[in-house]
Amino acid sequence: SLVVLFGATAGAYGAKLGSDERELILLVWQVVDLPSKKVGTLHKSLVKADNLELSDQCREVSGLTPEGLGKAEPLDRVLQQFSQLVSSDLKVLGRSSYTLCSDGQLLIRQVLHPETSKKNFLLSDCFYSFYDLRKEFHTCYPSSAAVKDQNIKTMAEYLGLGTDETEEDFGVWQVKTMVAIIVSMLSESCDDIFTEPETVKYKYETGPCSKSETVDSETVIRARGLPWQSSDQDIARFFKGLNIAKGGVALCLNAQGRRNGEALVRFVNSEQRDLALERHKHHMGSRYIEVYKATGEEFLKIAGGTSNEVAQFLSKENQVIIRMRGLPFTATQEDVLGFLGPECPVTGGKEGLLFVKYPDGRPTGDAFVLFSCEEYAQNALKKHKEILGKRYIELFRSTAAEVQQVVLNRYMSTPLIPTLPTPIIPVIPPPYTIATGSVRDCVRLRGLPYTAGIDDILEFMGDATGDIKPHGVHMVLNQQGRPSGDAFIQMKSADKAFMVAQKCHKKMMKDRYVEVFQCSGEEMNFVLMGGTLNRSGLSPPPCKLPCLSPPAYAAFQTAAAVIPAEAALYQPQALLPATRTPQATAAAPPAVTYYPAQAAQLYMNYTAYYPSPPVSPTTVGYIAAPPGAVAAAATATHTPILPQPGALVRMQGLPYNTGMKEILSFFQGYQYATDDYNGLIQLSDQARSVLQAPKEWVCL
Repeated sequence: SLVVLFGATAGAYGAKLGSDERELILLVWQVVDLPSKKVGTLHKSLVKADNLELSDQCREVSGLTPEGLGKAEPLDRVLQQFSQLVSSDLKVLGRSSYTLCSDGQLLIRQVLHPETSKKNFLLSDCFYSFYDLRKEFHTCYPSSAAVKDQNIKTMAEYLGLGTDETEEDFGVWQVKTMVAIIVSMLSESCDDIFTEPETVKYKYETGPCSKSETVDSETVIRARGLPWQSSDQDIARFFKGLNIAKGGVALCLNAQGRRNGEALVRFVNSEQRDLALERHKHHMGSRYIEVYKATGEEFLKIAGGTSNEVAQFLSKENQVIIRMRGLPFTATQEDVLGFLGPECPVTGGKEGLLFVKYPDGRPTGDAFVLFSCEEYAQNALKKHKEILGKRYIELFRSTAAEVQQVVLNRYMSTPLIPTLPTPIIPVIPPPYTIATGSVRDCVRLRGLPYTAGIDDILEFMGDATGDIKPHGVHMVLNQQGRPSGDAFIQMKSADKAFMVAQKCHKKMMKDRYVEVFQCSGEEMNFVLMGGTLNRSGLSPPPCKLPCLSPPAYAAFQTAAAVIPAEAALYQPQALLPATRTPQATAAAPPAVTYYPAQAAQLYMNYTAYYPSPPVSPTTVGYIAAPPGAVAAAATATHTPILPQPGALVRMQGLPYNTGMKEILSFFQGYQYATDDYNGLIQLSDQARSVLQAPKEWVCL
């Protein structure tokens, strides 16, 4: 038997049902016995929503009023009545089992499952399997319109059935027409209909993901704005009703291995992904979550892994994963098991522990632990911030994707930028300095589309473009050298900055609104150099903290030359500065400044690229030039080209109190310029690497 089901919410109707997160207010259903084509009693039930305010479309289409809904039963009571009445109708027809049938998938996937999940009560098993009448209709009538273009009215018109909706109450006509359509389909003797129902997964399945897997880009989304403590199960609950692929939730981490509020989610097919996109700005608790399209390549970068150790650790399926952080470096497996105690036994004992290590084998202080059930995991989480040795230990829920990301990706020693960039033409810019001081003559743009470029920002600014200072657009990049969604713009005066903030705040750029705030040059510099700007004030970048600033750091702020990040990382021949000698210091040649196209200034996250030059573009185009042009420009400015064997060397693990004297002593026997300690060390290309921590210095 089928139970034909129709519903409506207090908000959008039709193709947008459930997209506005409004509650269910109406359920109408009727039982149809397929073998005999008999039908049961038609039932209509109003549902009392927590918010009785109805949208204009809902009032117009349904004719319902808040007063009428106020007298109805809440959703949990209505669903109980639904089960009881369906069972009674089945007994009359001599049947005992049934499957739901709805017009499309929105009512089941986008309304019932999300709403019951938020209200913390369980749906009965019948709501985890249903038939999509539109798909069944297209199977029976292949010449009809595409599934996405179907609705109850178009299917009725195709069969020549009556389509006057005014003859019946809202919801009653829809169910009666759906029943008539089903009876007509049964008369066609089509063997392929009502054989393979749609299914909704009961729970999210964890599992590893290999980098060799092929991930369809049409199945992946990016969720942004997640609470930092949210787990993969929390994200699966946000997308309740949609089928996420096994191991399809990958929490994104920042350079320090902490969650950054984003996740990539992979669904079983593109249809589920498209439904997920309709949950853009739905809420998880009190926070709204932004949902955007992503690619399979992005998912594999976060979730993919090939380590045998990780694969073996994650081979035990349906386990709860807990992450431990802050372990003493000397902690052993026995220490961790003793810390957790007998009340939370680890799956497989020592085999259920995975310590995270640096490439050289040193412990990082992180570990992952497997538990066989939720009870044991909850007991472990109660030990959050308890003491092991002399350190307190943090415990968090984790995911298989996070295990792979932390173990395989976080401590990789390969460069983030694997290839050398194309040489660029050196040009002499007008005098330019980054603004400082407390005058609020700058604006901060937050929430830019990741694809936004300089032209998009200038178009967004409109008439205010003329009030931007020369070279006054600064785009901020994340740890991977990609746009972070933030940018700073220097205006000609504080009044101009105020007007722009008032005029452009929450103005749309492409498909996103952009927040615009007035700020000072000092605040801008703090963020550009790696600090954070939040409600509690300014958090300085690592270079401003005690004992972390190398002696030569000031040279990057006072030097006239502006060098792209690629030059700082790899030092192509034409971009290397000359080594100074005592005889040459009296007359310094004019500096050569390198600018990206459109004079855009981009800044790398300080903790990922240290020390960072004032301008570090990596994603904008450059003006390509043949080697001859570069050499000619360098010669014209009296900048000699250094010989081939030049390399940038990373020093990792330095004591924080290390000074220049200790570093020079360490490199005793190698050639360097004694005047300014800029020299060359003969190393292979493998020594070239991105600097990733404040305690790592550079020796040229």
